[in-house]
Amino acid sequence: MKNNKLQQLNVEYIPGQKTNWTGRSSNPKLDNQYWYQSIVLKDINNLKIDDSIDIAIIGYVCDEGVRRNLGRVGAKDGAKILRERLAKLPIHYEAKLIADVGDVVCVEDDMEACQKGLANGITNLLENNIFPIAIGGGHDIAYGHFMGIQEFVKNISNKKIGIINFDAHFDLRTVDKQSNSGTPFNQIIQKLKDVDETLEYFVVGIQQQSNTKELFDIAQRENVDYTFNDDCQSISDIEVLKNKLTSFVSKVDYIYLTIDMDCFSSAFAPGVSAPSPLGLTPQVVFEILNFLLQTKKIISCDIAELNPVVDFNNHTSNLVARLVDFIVMNYPEK
Repeated sequence: MKNNKLQQLNVEYIPGQKTNWTGRSSNPKLDNQYWYQSIVLKDINNLKIDDSIDIAIIGYVCDEGVRRNLGRVGAKDGAKILRERLAKLPIHYEAKLIADVGDVVCVEDDMEACQKGLANGITNLLENNIFPIAIGGGHDIAYGHFMGIQEFVKNISNKKIGIINFDAHFDLRTVDKQSNSGTPFNQIIQKLKDVDETLEYFVVGIQQQSNTKELFDIAQRENVDYTFNDDCQSISDIEVLKNKLTSFVSKVDYIYLTIDMDCFSSAFAPGVSAPSPLGLTPQVVFEILNFLLQTKKIISCDIAELNPVVDFNNHTSNLVARLVDFIVMNYPEK
């Protein structure tokens, strides 16, 4: 399917590049052993259903939203470093064709155009029966990503999309002069209100000291479901959370899953705009991820706020690579 809409936006598009995927050599007599050997490179403008691609990685090369939010910039390089770390992982998934469809790149600080470009890309992937994994970039990725999913769902049905966000923050700030990485879910709520719809939104890992009282008030007013980071630690906590998520999932037809890397403790993810010594552990997130994947309702996902500029020994980028690998391995067959 042709996707010429990208050419009409103030955004740069770069197809998948082989230079981003390198690794150690293996015995040529063996099947592919590593990600870099098995990844397929594609131009999103030339996708076809009969390509039989199962999952595609798309980069959102933009941290303009982080800059506007007075955060630490550098997440625009997140997709690039993710590919470098993922390339070197051994593959253990079977019968899944994974593609790199390249990057949507912000130009001239035009974050809004980059969000529209991502939305077009997400819609195109879904129309070609491909599960998207988008890599940011700031969490402003979420607004463009949701708009892309909504466009696809609107074209086939009126089914309801819910959002599950692993995050220390609500990202429900109201837009003042410009939107930013702290406003995407408020923007989505307001967008849906324009068409008399409401958003089902669940945040896992909220930290009280990372959100103002105003944000908690907005969350209450908009009926946002959330669980505190402190309530996501023990085995019994996880079971309680699963029960809450089961109830949430039953209310929607599709789940848009988004992971802000600042949901993790800085012991595991120092390379983010807003690190915290408190936070979720990888074990908890992987357990909940597996639970959510088994519902077979996740339509698309992204990982935001990987900032290699402030990372330490690739701790954060390696964790993102493991998250992507885990999602691919456990994504249910079509």
